[in-house]
Amino acid sequence: MNAAFSTLHLSLLTAVLSLGTMAMAHAKTPADQLIVGMSMVNLFSIDPANAPGLDASGVNANLYDTLIKRDQGNPEKHLPQLAERWEISEDGKQVTFHLRQDVKFHSGNPLTAEDVAWSLYRVMKLNFGLATTWKAYGYSVENIQTLIRATDAHTLVVDLPQIMDPLLLVDSLAISPSAVVVDRKTALAHEKNGDLGAGWLVTNEAGSGPFVLTKWSANDSLLLTRFDGYWGGAAKLKRVVVRHMTESQSLRLMLERGDLDLAYGMAAPDIRAIDGSEKLQVQSLPRGTMYYVAMSMKQPEFAKPKVREAVRNLIDYKGLDTQVMPYYGKLNQQPMQLGLEARLPDPGYHMDVAQAKKLLAEAGYPEGFNTTIRTLSEPPFIDIAARLQATLAEGGIKASIVTGTGNQVYGAMRARNFEIIVARGAERYPHPYFSLRTFAYNPNNSDDAGLPNFQGWRASFFSPPLNSLIDKAGVERDAAQRISLYHQAQKLYDQQVGPILMVSQMTDTVVSAADVKGFTGDDAEATRYLGVYKQR
Repeated sequence: MNAAFSTLHLSLLTAVLSLGTMAMAHAKTPADQLIVGMSMVNLFSIDPANAPGLDASGVNANLYDTLIKRDQGNPEKHLPQLAERWEISEDGKQVTFHLRQDVKFHSGNPLTAEDVAWSLYRVMKLNFGLATTWKAYGYSVENIQTLIRATDAHTLVVDLPQIMDPLLLVDSLAISPSAVVVDRKTALAHEKNGDLGAGWLVTNEAGSGPFVLTKWSANDSLLLTRFDGYWGGAAKLKRVVVRHMTESQSLRLMLERGDLDLAYGMAAPDIRAIDGSEKLQVQSLPRGTMYYVAMSMKQPEFAKPKVREAVRNLIDYKGLDTQVMPYYGKLNQQPMQLGLEARLPDPGYHMDVAQAKKLLAEAGYPEGFNTTIRTLSEPPFIDIAARLQATLAEGGIKASIVTGTGNQVYGAMRARNFEIIVARGAERYPHPYFSLRTFAYNPNNSDDAGLPNFQGWRASFFSPPLNSLIDKAGVERDAAQRISLYHQAQKLYDQQVGPILMVSQMTDTVVSAADVKGFTGDDAEATRYLGVYKQR
């Protein structure tokens, strides 16, 4: 009797487990929800005045709106968003925006030109890293309220404080993470000690975008819920659920099981294994962002050009490109995006251990020295760092790897408190002026200057001749002369052995279920889920 019961019990258990396995194999996420898997390590703030990272930009693109947006088919063209139209004065010194009159924030408050002007003033007043974008144009906390102002509820006038191409400013208003419009009344309702709502907006939002932030648990999950009152029409999805996942194999398994709809940050071997699957689709998008190895010139070793050149000779560019960076990036050794007319060909840097040892000896380090490499603990950063650690050792430089969260790693760089860092960054606009300003420009090398959006400032690289070339190129109207100035700047950066060494230009590879439609990656790393749906 007991044996028979045990046999029956085992048979039933086997059947139940089999059904569970079958259900798991054919699992489907809800039709009106998008389940996204990605690392949330670098997502530590969504305050538009203090959220420079790519992950935060991707979230805020769904919570907030900008005045205008870029045409994805032609990134040098702009399309209406909150602004229905705009005009540039004949002398190029003023831009006037005319806003839609039917936009409401999630709070129900009407969106006005006052909110737009105040949002930009708030960025300057709080003076976090993203304020650098506007400082570069000549704006300051003292002048911005005079130069950027609402003349009525739906008209915004923007005066340029210095001679420049007004289209550069227009583009920044389209794509800068700090250019989104914040609900002034809601933010100020949560103000504490004059912080303009900064403490509250780290984990909350006051936007007008197609989704509302319903829940955010750091390094766990994030829930976006459709805003049915969106001026551009309600999103097709009811919810977007983002789950914190750092293991590529887990992302792959859940995609294959149907438990995930979309995955960011998968490792190349896992992407390669599923590329071509009928149930999944792989989308690779070129970005303007660069992966780089940066040295701090505040460190006595890296203040010496020969040491920096030695490090440049100890990077295995080819090996990284062919073995580490597939699906992550494409080889680029210039401080300028690929495909730009003003970009010079790669200078051809390559591994040369003998030359590196010679340079180190000439610099006073015949036995090498010890240093640290800071980076994120996820691919491809940790893989680049591990390869760099090994190749530096061939030249006698003994480097230990220090990993941390995005705030810890990039925070140390923003504080100019690092030795070597493997990181990623760039201006989003495909323009030589922005590329060079990001990596090679530093208007003030003092610690007190607080210019973290200039990677050159972070690395303590200061070259007045290079600054001058970039400044001249930014206002030069003759195309041939402008390109000549950009060429001179790239050559000078190479000759001076700039401390930020490009290794690859980012390729953002996203894997999704085959039934996910309407997802188009954004080259400014600000993908919207407004038009995404599932075809079932």
